[in-house]
Amino acid sequence: MTQLSPGVVTGEDYKTLVATAKAGGYALPAVNITGTNTLNAVLEAAAQAKSDVIIQLSNGGAQFYAGQGMPDGFQAKVMGAVAAAQHAHLLAEHYGVCVVMHTDHANKKLIPWVEAMLDEGEKFFEKTGKPLFSSHMLDLSEESIDFNLGECARILDRMAKMGMSLEIELGVTGGEEDGVGSDVDESADNSKLYTQPEDVLQAYDRLTPIGHFSVAASFGNVHGVYKPGNVKLRPEILKSSQALVEERHGTGHNPLNLVFHGGSGSEKEKITEAVGYGVFKMNIDTDTQFAFSQPIGDFVEANARAFKYQIDPDDGTPYKKFYDPRKYLRAAETGIVTRLQEAFDDLGSKGKSLAG
Repeated sequence: MTQLSPGVVTGEDYKTLVATAKAGGYALPAVNITGTNTLNAVLEAAAQAKSDVIIQLSNGGAQFYAGQGMPDGFQAKVMGAVAAAQHAHLLAEHYGVCVVMHTDHANKKLIPWVEAMLDEGEKFFEKTGKPLFSSHMLDLSEESIDFNLGECARILDRMAKMGMSLEIELGVTGGEEDGVGSDVDESADNSKLYTQPEDVLQAYDRLTPIGHFSVAASFGNVHGVYKPGNVKLRPEILKSSQALVEERHGTGHNPLNLVFHGGSGSEKEKITEAVGYGVFKMNIDTDTQFAFSQPIGDFVEANARAFKYQIDPDDGTPYKKFYDPRKYLRAAETGIVTRLQEAFDDLGSKGKSLAG
């Protein structure tokens, strides 16, 4: 069995991680984090499951990580992402798993954010010989395919020099992810929600000569959680895209590295089918947000007076041990750890960490 050093994986190790997951018929959950509590919880969950994992930040998550009081919001989005990546580089190896460090949805207006992170990444690369992040995402799915692939090619050319991978999006994932998204009628048979295999082939032709990339191809998936039956997933679209590239280029099985956005609330059989078609990464944000928040609500409800008084006005009981933030934040972390065990099971990655 292939073994990698524990910690943040980049370059050839990242490629090995992706290829091994695809060959082994499993995928890794990608969790959006917003601070050290959520990041540490993901590391703990992965270590408990003996699975590798993907940690990612949206632009808003990165800004929150830096502190919403930082006067320059753009700088906060850059420095927050850098701080989170440095945190992961420092701690991930001690949890004994392999971690992919990634940033999520960057649309046209956020291209400067990606470029600024690459500025920081190049500085880190000069000092350490490895990139700060494993990969970044450009989501230009709302633009023309020519602009989308042109910008992806330009950014990937810069990233490839550091051994980084680029995630692109073709087709539109419905709903919204931290200010990036589209108002698409999720209940309709809307062609925007389903990526065309010919577009995927065009991306393969354009980007393969430049460097490593993955494709978030839309097959009806939507950000958020919706009532059953409202979202119609069609994973067979992924199969068609793989087949077209394989036929045109004479590649091996499942040549594309595919990503499943909007994984929260998805039917388990659809998840399994998508993984079989070459999905190595599934984003799970909405469910982990709820898993983090619900235990806090339960704790506050069970200890309501502690959140009104430091000392009970009736009997003098001190409540410090209840309003100590470590109490309810630890409960929140445990909520994520528990929910991710289900995700590792659904994706088949439990017990398959490559960390040696």
